[in-house]
Parts: sequence; C-alpha cells; structure tokens
Amino acid sequence: MAPEVEVLSTRGRVARGLLSTYAVLIYVFLFFPIVLLVLFSFNANRYGTFPITGWTLTWYRQAFDDYQVHDAVATTVKVALQVTLISTIVGTCAAFPLVRSRLPFREGIRIIFILPIMIPGLLIGVSLLVLFTGTFHWTLSPETAVIGQAVYTTPFVILLVAARLQGFDTALERAAADLGANAFQRLRRVVLPLILPAIFAGALFAFTLSLDEFIITYFLIGGHNTLPIFIYTQVKFGITPEVNAVASMLLGASLLLLGIAFALPQLVRRTRRLVVRARTA
Repeated sequence: MAPEVEVLSTRGRVARGLLSTYAVLIYVFLFFPIVLLVLFSFNANRYGTFPITGWTLTWYRQAFDDYQVHDAVATTVKVALQVTLISTIVGTCAAFPLVRSRLPFREGIRIIFILPIMIPGLLIGVSLLVLFTGTFHWTLSPETAVIGQAVYTTPFVILLVAARLQGFDTALERAAADLGANAFQRLRRVVLPLILPAIFAGALFAFTLSLDEFIITYFLIGGHNTLPIFIYTQVKFGITPEVNAVASMLLGASLLLLGIAFALPQLVRRTRRLVVRARTA
C-alpha cells in the first residue's frame, strides 16, 4: 500500500510542477513585452531595439517637447474627463432602479444595460459612426468620441454601484426615516456617503478605460488625435524610442489610476474608523 501512495504522491508533485511552469510561462508571455517596452524607452539606441547601448531620458524629453504629443494628451484628458462625468452620473442613476425597483424583467433590463461590455468595440464604433454621420449628419469631433466612449464605460459604473447597493443595509435608511429625515435627506446623508467609494471607483475605471480606448475613438473622433491613436499612427512608420516613452507614460498613468481605484475603498474605511474612534474617545 505504501509504494502505491508514494507513486501517487510523485505524480501529484510532477503535475503540480508542470502546472506551475505553465502558469509562469503564461505570465512571462503576457508581461515580458511590456517590460521590454519600458526598458527600450530608456535605451540610448535610436532604433528602440536591442542592443542596449546605454541609458538615457532623451526620448522622454523629446516626447515632452513634441507639440503633437501635447495636443494628443490634451485631447485625451479632455475626452476622458467628459466621459467620466457622463458615465458616473448616468451609471449611478441607473443603478438605483436596477437594484431597488420592482420593474418586471429586471434581470433582462440589467443585461441590456451592461450589453456594451459584451459587444465588440469594433461593432459599437461602426454602428455609432453610421448613426452620427448617416442619420444625424453630425461632424465627427471629440464630442462624438465622448458619446461613443460613454456608451462603453457606463456599464462598468453601473456594475460597481449596483453591487454596492445590493449589499447596502436598508435598516440605516429606515432608522433615518424614524428620526425624521425625508427621502432627499436620506439620500444625501445616508445612502450617498456609504456608496461614495463605489461611485469614485467607477469614475476611476471610466477614466482609465477612456484613457486607453482606441477602437471606438478611432471611428468617432474625426481628424483629432488621442494618445492611443497618436501611438498607432507613429507605429505604422516603425517603432521609435519616443513611441516607447509615450507608451510607457500611458501605461504608468493607467496603473496609477487603477491602483487608486483599488486602494481608495480601503482608505475611506480606515479614515472612517479613525474618525469614529476619535469621536468616541
């Protein structure tokens, strides 16, 4: 009996080792190109590839001095802020009836609301392009890109806020009502403060998604450039160290915003606990 157990244990260790190796290779395949991109952005080689001839910040300085990069960054931030505002307001307002109303076929309505997440961006971009230019006869501009991106980012806000509302303790609202608070006061002083971390996290997600969005924006922005579109147009003529530097800065900004989105709820909870302890002390 003992030898059989030993054989099975050996097979288990071998299988575990193979699975671990496979997982490591997958992660290397996914993240090693990103590591190379950041590495080449500091490479003194003017072709932006191997060999590494030295370390320099020249490509970052060139990127900061390039007026095309300035214009692309300004357009990107402007569009992202507008998308964030629209997505946050619309997504938060839409989450309340999806969670608290007694609408028939509520689950079906929820699926319709989050459908843009499952639809390919190419299809959203083409359909909105036909709608804006063929039906409404609008001129493509950053404003049309804002509408297209908001269609894609709003469902993420809805999911985050709706998840927070589903876990919300309605006894707190009933207690506030017993103390004389009307509906608006309950919303302003009880509900919104408690779901604010989810709203803020949804806003950060919307901003990050807008910052990186390419396909929908490419169809709807017309003659203007955002940073992802600028990088794409430069890559068509070959990878340069300046493109690596711009892409690295875009990557850094996205990771920073995502880090804030994940850390903010914990920070808010800790701050609230400290405030409560200070008051009780």
